[in-house]
Amino acid sequence: LVNAIRSAPANGARGLILSGGEKVFSGGLDVPYLMSLDKEGLLRCWSRFFDAARALANSPVPVAAAIAGHNPAGGCVLALCCDYRVMAHGPFRIGLNETQVGLIVPKAIQYLMRRVIGAQRAERLIVAGAMIESAHAHEIGLVDVLSDPAHVVETAKVWLDATLALPSSPMLATRKIARADIVHALNSFDNADLELFISGWYSEDSQAALQALMSKLKK
Repeated sequence: LVNAIRSAPANGARGLILSGGEKVFSGGLDVPYLMSLDKEGLLRCWSRFFDAARALANSPVPVAAAIAGHNPAGGCVLALCCDYRVMAHGPFRIGLNETQVGLIVPKAIQYLMRRVIGAQRAERLIVAGAMIESAHAHEIGLVDVLSDPAHVVETAKVWLDATLALPSSPMLATRKIARADIVHALNSFDNADLELFISGWYSEDSQAALQALMSKLKK
């Protein structure tokens, strides 16, 4: 993903659409796999995840997320790093549900949510680890537009085409200024912050919640 985001503009792409599965855009990081790793392995995985988020935030061309299904946790983070979010209408949910599974939501990730839906509403959803349905997400601005599940990519392309029809240099320069805060927030998450985040992974209550999630997934 990191390589694709970085190489596509270099190869002439004027815009990108990030899409996922038909029922799940992204389930976030693979918890059973993460549970099998030692600390160094966890550091590598989470570091690569933040690399992906930074790649999206730093993309020199507009990026639209085409969300055809559920989009929890890490998937929601990736979508928040995009310029525009199309989500399928229906019983699909999106949100930062980390506290539900025993994880801390770092400051940089909280900022992404606050930027889109406002500080107080973001606080309520993030602390509760809430997953909200697409209609509610659209109502509060977490996603920009709803679409039929089969046409999220086409709907994302409509926005992208309209954006790319603008005079290119002024649009791209204005976009870079407007998105500088996202880049700064993610770049501020350094190795010390990552170490602190991973230390929380090993806390007693976090491990209990993660083990409960593992049991649920096995069922």
